[in-house]
Amino acid sequence: MLSTMQDHPLTIGMIFDYGRRVYATSRVVTFMGDHSRVASFAEVGERASRLANALKRLGIKPGDRVGTFGWNTQEHLEAYMAIPAMGAVLHTLNIRLFPEQLAYVANHAQDRIVIVDDTLIPLLARVAGELKTVERYIVIGEGDASALGDVLRYEELLAGESADFDWPEIDERSAAAMCYTSGTTGNPKGVVYSHRSSFLHSMAACTASVFGLTEHDRVLPIVPMFHANAWGLPYAAWTAGADFLMPNRFLQAEPLCRFIEWERPTFSGAVPTIWNDILRYAETNEVDFSSIRMIVCGGSAVPRILMERFQERHNVKIIQAWGMTETSPLAAVAFTPRDSSFEDEMNWRVKTGRIKAGVELRITDGDKVLPWDGQSVGEIEVRGPWITASYYLDDSPEKFDDGWLRTGDVGTVDEKGYIQITDRAKDVIKSGGEWISTVELENEIMAHPEVIEAAVIGVPDEKWDERPLACVVLKEGATTNVDDLRGFLSLRVAKWWIPERWAFITEVPKTSVGKFDKKVLRARREHNELEILESGGEK
Repeated sequence: MLSTMQDHPLTIGMIFDYGRRVYATSRVVTFMGDHSRVASFAEVGERASRLANALKRLGIKPGDRVGTFGWNTQEHLEAYMAIPAMGAVLHTLNIRLFPEQLAYVANHAQDRIVIVDDTLIPLLARVAGELKTVERYIVIGEGDASALGDVLRYEELLAGESADFDWPEIDERSAAAMCYTSGTTGNPKGVVYSHRSSFLHSMAACTASVFGLTEHDRVLPIVPMFHANAWGLPYAAWTAGADFLMPNRFLQAEPLCRFIEWERPTFSGAVPTIWNDILRYAETNEVDFSSIRMIVCGGSAVPRILMERFQERHNVKIIQAWGMTETSPLAAVAFTPRDSSFEDEMNWRVKTGRIKAGVELRITDGDKVLPWDGQSVGEIEVRGPWITASYYLDDSPEKFDDGWLRTGDVGTVDEKGYIQITDRAKDVIKSGGEWISTVELENEIMAHPEVIEAAVIGVPDEKWDERPLACVVLKEGATTNVDDLRGFLSLRVAKWWIPERWAFITEVPKTSVGKFDKKVLRARREHNELEILESGGEK
């Protein structure tokens, strides 16, 4: 029997139109360092219409890719709305990619136009000569753009266009946006989000069991808009009518804390390294976090000590979330179950997350599907309406198994649907036939009061095949040594997990999206660029 419900397409245009009409007075605030500039949803909607008219006049047709190379700003949000709603495809270019990777993704996506912030022109200019399909650059701001040749200025372009645009009817399964993985191995992979997948992802993000966004919220998306569509926050917050607080290029702890005090966000999202920097700044500076009801943190495992210190010192709750570019990215969020005790709350929150409605999950060991018992360890695989089924123009059959996405994360799932990732498949250490979780070991090392960051990699060992090497960043003026750290760990992990090899470094290298880049540490070790100390303190 067929349904009599209307078959209305689920599109970005529907989200865009709803937000600008129903929440016309909600605001988009962009931080300028010494002041903030403000526009209403209605004004952003009008400017998005002008942008769509300009792009159409420049020859952009449905399905064409339009790149953005920018910070989290009002203008970037206008592009987020205008480009998909007109039927084109938004391609958020990662400003932190290596030049050869940046050129690769722009060419692979066949971007025709790139909208670029004037402060980022030097980065883009390095590869402009290699971009084969880019026809024009549209520059946000009045900075020197001579390195890109003949450019169009964003504000001048919008000023010459009508505020009315004849928005087309779009197939919900057509492409709305695309984002490339950070490319830690090989070339970055393109993930294309449909209008339908983006719409459903936004609805899920707004639910109370995920972000619970409403028009009473003020959302500070520190996570970049080029990183998995800022975790879906632009479309979710627009749907909810929440104010946007855009940090622009001011992503260091001091200006972020100033922006937080000025604009009083209720909700924010960023990777652990950002919150770690902010926490350290707040140790020596008075910062008011009292407006924040929730911080969502992801991208890599969130250290327990980070959550505990924000909770104890600032009464701010950090909630861990899990996903990846391929999952749009939201797949799991670590809220506490209703039957848990107060004392046990943090034990639930340090888990990777609880699988969300709309995402199916299984763990596998080869061809065997393992039970949800919290004990069986295997690779996590997911599927659902906002999970990619393939990469753009790249089959990569090793990543897909009969409709399931193989995430590369290894861990357990319990009967309540809580995931505990123990490692990336490529990072896990097998020592003497037993597994060591680098994620858990890193978190325990970072619990030491004099440690800022720690990354653990596996190194060859004649006796045990492989053993952990701990690469540690200490606080300035710290006096701790290898023996101190080993003693600290002896009360927190199994004895055979404790590393014999240690390296003190100035900073853990990061990927373009802020994750620990362990392949760089492995290369440094292989090239004898790390000063490695044994457990007794001798090289």
